[in-house]
Amino acid sequence: MTAPAVPRTLAGAPLRLHLSESPYGPSPHALRAAHEAVDDTGTYPDPTRTAPARAIADLLGVRPDQVAVANGSDELVLLTALCLGDRQRPGVTTAGTFPGYRICLENVRRGCREVPVDGIAALADAFDGAGVAYVCNPHNPTGGALDRASFDLLVERAAATGTPLVVDEAYLDFAPPGTPQVLDYLGTGAPVLALRTFSKAHGLAGLRIGYAVGSAGLVGRLREVQGSMPFSVNRAAQAAAVAALADRDHLERVRQGNAVARERFRADLAARGRRALPSVTNFLAVPVPYSARAERLLERDHGILVRDAGRFGLDGHLRISVGEAAHLDRLLDALDTVAPVADADFTPVSHSTAQEQQ
Repeated sequence: MTAPAVPRTLAGAPLRLHLSESPYGPSPHALRAAHEAVDDTGTYPDPTRTAPARAIADLLGVRPDQVAVANGSDELVLLTALCLGDRQRPGVTTAGTFPGYRICLENVRRGCREVPVDGIAALADAFDGAGVAYVCNPHNPTGGALDRASFDLLVERAAATGTPLVVDEAYLDFAPPGTPQVLDYLGTGAPVLALRTFSKAHGLAGLRIGYAVGSAGLVGRLREVQGSMPFSVNRAAQAAAVAALADRDHLERVRQGNAVARERFRADLAARGRRALPSVTNFLAVPVPYSARAERLLERDHGILVRDAGRFGLDGHLRISVGEAAHLDRLLDALDTVAPVADADFTPVSHSTAQEQQ
């Protein structure tokens, strides 16, 4: 049995298909825990985040000192840019991916080198001379995932160069079993770190909580720097995260529901003569001509929010969340108006990440 979608959009408000939010909402147990925690709003939250760190460690089979809990994975991106690796060297990532890595590296005056992905080897080669490396897996905004050989290569280069490899695994909960992940490599001694979030599959986006898991050395450095903002994870978020982790049935229903809805959405696109990039996430990247214009018209004329993937460097594509069925039907009708299939006889900007990460 899959989780039923919960209405997430207020009457008259735009349809939110732009931020990969869960249409299933959080676990009822997580919601209850958050409400109960609010009763203690007059006292500070635990600055060590001990309860969620232990719950995460127990679930993943790692030590608590290998886990750092933070105010969403965004805080962790900033912390890694601030403190990991050789700060005299720029960070490196791929072009056409989540822009937060570059933004954080530039804001801490570290600098960022973006490598065109002509093959994952290009990123691995760039580890020489880099202070830290970022890769998004599963990938945002294409939705694909690295194969085992590609992940092996990145970890090997991290070990050989000493350059920390930070893997953003925000969408891993939606990926099929066997998808490569940082946990597979923690025993190698390589400097690897995964960033994860409760915002996507767990449906806790409004509470802002995420975590890093990796080598104790890297995690210890993150925790050191976190000391400058000891209360960044609020009481309700910590309580909800612990309860969400315990409700494995809800997470499995969300996974199953998303997989079914994603393929239904893909089939409905195909029925209208459209296609989408392969995806293991809760969104699809859909080619359209003039994607920035399509994003603007969908919001202005139809009250539907989607993401122009050109903002990430993937021109000619819209990233569309796998939302409620009725909302996706409305989106499909609107898309036929703002970007008719008859006008779609075009070649989207090629993006090798979409090919490499399948």
